[in-house]
Amino acid sequence: MSRTFLGMPGRALERGFPANAAAAVCDSQLRFNLRKATRTIRGKRASVVAELPDWEGLRQAGKAIKDHTLRNLDRYLLQLEGAVTAAGGHVHWARDADEANRIVAGLVKATGETEVVKVKSMATQEIGLNEALAAEGVTAYETDLAELIVQLGDDWPSHILVPAIHRNRAEIREIFRERMGEWGRPAPEDLTDDPRALAEAARLHLRERFLSTKVAISGANFMIAETGTLVVLESEGNGRMCLTLPRTLISVVGIEKILPTWRDLEVFLQLLPRSSTGERMNPYTSTWTGATEGQEFHLVLLDNGRTDVLADEVGRQALRCIRCSACLNVCPVYERAGGHAYGSVYPGPIGAILTPQLRGMGSELDRSLPYASTLCGACYEVCPVAIDIPEVLVDLRAKARHPRAERLGMAAAGWIFNRAERLALAQRAGGRLRRFVPKRLPGPMSAWTDTRDIPDIPRESFRDWWDRTGGGQTGTEPRDGDAR
Repeated sequence: MSRTFLGMPGRALERGFPANAAAAVCDSQLRFNLRKATRTIRGKRASVVAELPDWEGLRQAGKAIKDHTLRNLDRYLLQLEGAVTAAGGHVHWARDADEANRIVAGLVKATGETEVVKVKSMATQEIGLNEALAAEGVTAYETDLAELIVQLGDDWPSHILVPAIHRNRAEIREIFRERMGEWGRPAPEDLTDDPRALAEAARLHLRERFLSTKVAISGANFMIAETGTLVVLESEGNGRMCLTLPRTLISVVGIEKILPTWRDLEVFLQLLPRSSTGERMNPYTSTWTGATEGQEFHLVLLDNGRTDVLADEVGRQALRCIRCSACLNVCPVYERAGGHAYGSVYPGPIGAILTPQLRGMGSELDRSLPYASTLCGACYEVCPVAIDIPEVLVDLRAKARHPRAERLGMAAAGWIFNRAERLALAQRAGGRLRRFVPKRLPGPMSAWTDTRDIPDIPRESFRDWWDRTGGGQTGTEPRDGDAR
């Protein structure tokens, strides 16, 4: 199966995460933007979560629903297909990005239109749909404000919830002034960086698109197998116009976004707004079932590596993700490196476990992503569906192919630690030779000591001290420098 992620900046894809992050941390403006935004969002989240006495119960309920759904994914997908078809919609199955792009491009071209509007969909960014449509002579216009900023700036999203989080108001003003004229109505000459003024400029820019474009492409936060209903949560109302005004609606959705029943949706409508925007209730929640009057509806169900993730007993929990971005907002690595360093539409801790599984860990970047973490566990603590991201990170590290020197070193360590006598001999040898241990290791091992000191080796091991003192009962103190 082909696993394709298109559209990412070339440099980010060619290098590993350490190189990408090293470049990002040198950008002081980026670090300021990230720090301010993520701390504001996580403060709001903590406040509204604290209001619910049963938050942990909701969290476990969300986990249980998603786990049950993933265990029975084939059955619920077929149920969804039947319900959508019965409601007048058309269902298409896409094994990979290329097939999904062909399906969508064919549907758009069949309408005779050359322009489409889009409501935010990470799945379409994952498969590089905008680029694929452009190759077929179709222009896609993003309608979410942050996605519009990214598109006008020839940029790439760096956050799940706030794709333009790496941009400040002054930068957005310049992007609008320089690029809006190329995409339709130009920005006002006297445009300021006041948020209200920027939002109004975007509103005027988009309104004409909504009224004139006949084809829309969307994603979905959830799909309900019971009724064939799709659900989109957003904060601006642009999504609702995108979903209702065009004559043809095409939704591209990952197969893991399904829920069994309407009753299950109630749990996630409490979990998602609090975890993402720090709100008690989502401002705009749109639902639709099949084809509405005067509109043709197509649902493209996307695999693109998801069934392979599902087959992994540890890694499959990444498919529980509801794209709330709570893990990004608490991650110390993301706060300093930003989203572009991850080289994927899915940045942060969830991207560090989801992207390598979807793409197959064939590139240097994907092999390095499981190491883009301190394993502090903050991401697990805030995840509304209890994805144990540190567990998956460790599992992916174990599966990766390590350099020959590292493999030999770990094999030698395993041989020593496998027998108590060998360990005792190694400890005694280390105690006698401790004066010759350099403060910085030579050759390939020098990278380890670039960021940490070699611990002082005690003259006598704890085991020898214990034996010498009769189990520590004599009152004899360890020698100077010994480890207790």
